[in-house]
Amino acid sequence: MTELFNDLFFIFQRVNLLSVIDILLVTLVFFSLLYLLRDTQAMVLLRGAISLMVLLALLTALVDLPAFSWLVRTTLPALLFAIPVIFAPEIRRALERIGRAGTFVRGNSHREDLEIQASIRAIVSASARLSSRQHGALIIIQRMDNLNEFVSTGVVLDARLTPELLLQVFYPNTPLHDGAVIVDKMRVRAGACVMPLSASGILVRSPERQMGLRHRAALGISEASDSIAVVVSEETGSISIAHAGRMIRRLDPERLENILSAFYRPEQMHKGFFQRHFPYLFKLEE
Repeated sequence: MTELFNDLFFIFQRVNLLSVIDILLVTLVFFSLLYLLRDTQAMVLLRGAISLMVLLALLTALVDLPAFSWLVRTTLPALLFAIPVIFAPEIRRALERIGRAGTFVRGNSHREDLEIQASIRAIVSASARLSSRQHGALIIIQRMDNLNEFVSTGVVLDARLTPELLLQVFYPNTPLHDGAVIVDKMRVRAGACVMPLSASGILVRSPERQMGLRHRAALGISEASDSIAVVVSEETGSISIAHAGRMIRRLDPERLENILSAFYRPEQMHKGFFQRHFPYLFKLEE
């Protein structure tokens, strides 16, 4: 015990400001990696890889196995090179988020503000009416990222956004109801669009596992772009919203309108608006 305290005292004597900064930077890197990989299949793979490496290290350290140790030493570099291939989607998503975080967001003109407000009101009104009728819907709101590749998978409409149009599109058994609608300000760009499905484990671990393809598609497009996805469940009529790979569920129309408005009015952050609503934007409610 005395030797342990002496070793610790010796280590603390050598610690200076640069050493503290060095340790904090390494901690920040590992924290950022784990934060970006949370709620994804990559986290399961990462746990498996760490468990395997710990087991191999214990075997080679505690037991004298020359041939097995040689095999581990020779295959470890190949496994390190395989990591970027295995985690390619997560790495790509992380770089996209970093790129979007540094993007300059310009202020909207008065006309654009009016269009955005009218668009939000139309989406909220349509979502409330679809919810009361239990008609399933998936509305994708385009922001800064271009969604042309997803528009091309559906039927181009280029129509003015109204609640009645959305109600008609998502009426059961109509030609366009089985897919997503992409909205850009006051225009409905296309309907029946195919969205990428999320591989996240959020929906699997949720207490209500009846959520189907619409919710997976909403999470998928929110992971692949900075768009906002509004989902109306066909089974329960509940309204959900997805952004940046996170989903908040069981929204009422007023709360849905407040959250959508928050995305387009960043200046309200200084008035405490985001402080009230931001925690809910990145958390799946239990």
